[in-house]
Amino acid sequence: MNILGISAFYHDSAAALLVDGNIVAAAQEERFSREKNTAAFPAAAVRYCLSEGEIGLDEVDHVVFYDKPILKFERLMETYLATAPYGFRSFRLSMPTWIKDKLLTKKGIERELKTISGAKPQSLLFAQHHQSHAASAFYPSPFDSAAILTMDGVGEWDTTSTWYGEGAQISRRTSISWPHSLGLLYTAFTYFAGFKVNSGEYKLMGLAPYGQPKYRDLIMRELIDVKKDGSFRLNQRYFSYATGLRMINKAFEDLFGWSARHPEQPLEERHMDLAASVQAVTEEVVLRATRWLAQETRTRKLCLAGGVALNCVANGKVAVDDAFDEVWVQPAAGDAGGAVGAALVGHYYHTNTRTPQQDGMRGGFLGPDFDQGEIEQTLSAARAVFQTLDETTALARASDDLADSKIVGWFQGRMEFGPRALGARSILADPRDTTMQARLNLSTKYRESFRPFAPAVLAEEQANWFDGDVSSPFMSFVVPVSSFHQVTEGAIGLSRLKNVVSAIPAVTHVDGTARVQSVAREQNPHFHALLEAFRSRTECPVLVNTSFNIRGEPIVRTPLEAFECFMKTDMDSLVIGNCYLSKAEQIPALRTRAVISAFVD
Repeated sequence: MNILGISAFYHDSAAALLVDGNIVAAAQEERFSREKNTAAFPAAAVRYCLSEGEIGLDEVDHVVFYDKPILKFERLMETYLATAPYGFRSFRLSMPTWIKDKLLTKKGIERELKTISGAKPQSLLFAQHHQSHAASAFYPSPFDSAAILTMDGVGEWDTTSTWYGEGAQISRRTSISWPHSLGLLYTAFTYFAGFKVNSGEYKLMGLAPYGQPKYRDLIMRELIDVKKDGSFRLNQRYFSYATGLRMINKAFEDLFGWSARHPEQPLEERHMDLAASVQAVTEEVVLRATRWLAQETRTRKLCLAGGVALNCVANGKVAVDDAFDEVWVQPAAGDAGGAVGAALVGHYYHTNTRTPQQDGMRGGFLGPDFDQGEIEQTLSAARAVFQTLDETTALARASDDLADSKIVGWFQGRMEFGPRALGARSILADPRDTTMQARLNLSTKYRESFRPFAPAVLAEEQANWFDGDVSSPFMSFVVPVSSFHQVTEGAIGLSRLKNVVSAIPAVTHVDGTARVQSVAREQNPHFHALLEAFRSRTECPVLVNTSFNIRGEPIVRTPLEAFECFMKTDMDSLVIGNCYLSKAEQIPALRTRAVISAFVD
């Protein structure tokens, strides 16, 4: 049975293809359109999935959409009616779009698919939003049975839901409904701190360790009422997302005593303290919910999905908590992963048998790849200067560059699905270099200096470098770096960036933690081989691993995009397949034009 899952029209559109219950392809539309977090119908991603599966749309048994637009429209209408006349402006602006497009999602999907194939799908089904998240969390996990927690901004009505998965079935246990949302609480503080809604939340998480949770008690007293079981209600007196065009209102600003930060204004200590405070509250809510869920389900295994599950700091606290022995997080935990979940809902609606797989997400490598001939042809057409090496020599050249503190672009195999680069579309560097974090942030990624970087570590060496005993192949957990701390006392705020806190400072956050990626030979053999080569050269089995893109752009998909990104930044070398490129050898005219375009863009 072939099933195509689709998420679209709201945030981070994607498509996924299942063949006989196995995920064979999945991709986000942003990687094709180059519009980050695009909500457009994932036409290019659908084409890719069908091509990867070597089938036509007429061979797809069911197309499954990841939520139910009618229920979402019902929620909007009831909210507007309940709060009238407040929210009229929001109502007036949103209704034309809903009536024209979103309310007619079924016809829109059929129209888009007909453009692709010339015919309507055989069967078009709709899953519920949190059902899709729950399915994406449980079915690809290695567990026979598990508790499931999904938390995000909002689906149709639900913002939080708990489930129990066993065999081929998932069953809903509890839910929390709009407008009470932990995801929207975090987004409100993202907005208040001056970051972009629905994309800047990870910046707030990265900023939190620089501050102190001075406002935690104020938030718990005034903004959110949290029960022992993790259920909660938000005080709507302080928020306007339900009725207006802003996340917060004047009462929220008056509570803290200042207005929302403009994105171009400097970050101050109070913004860091805000980030630390809402992060602490988020962790408290999640831990209360997971501990209660463990008691209710009497299981020692937990699956997580939904946008809040991208908060890897909170995930790390759950993973080392005593409530569960094992925690599995869907790597594309946000709306993009809903495409995978929707397809899985469709599959298990029609079958009652399931055999758990150790790696149902195939390492996250579900996107397009390019053979050596395509790579060489592309580079030649771009007038790139490159050498084609055998695999052993390419690995040696890359590891030598890394050991010499060079920044290396790394483009290998199938593209990752989800927000994080896992060694297929990565920028790599030496984690021991005390200047590397600033260099990567400011002249490679063109982003804020405080942003941390993740370490990729040989799985067999992880316990020697990181605490917590948590396997993290998808960078889902933040854990402490083990006993290499050399903490400098006295610094506060962003001045803590100058602290050398471990033997691998480029991947150690100011609080001594890191968002670790466990790299196993069987799951990611080529990247594992590079880490082994770097260890042989340096005795360090860890590399800085950050996504192959610059600020504001999606991760690169093609060899040409990789070359263009390489030329726009201060990356020193690039390895695409077995092709090796040195920046110093590139044509000067190309280098100058690319650097100029990086700032024009």
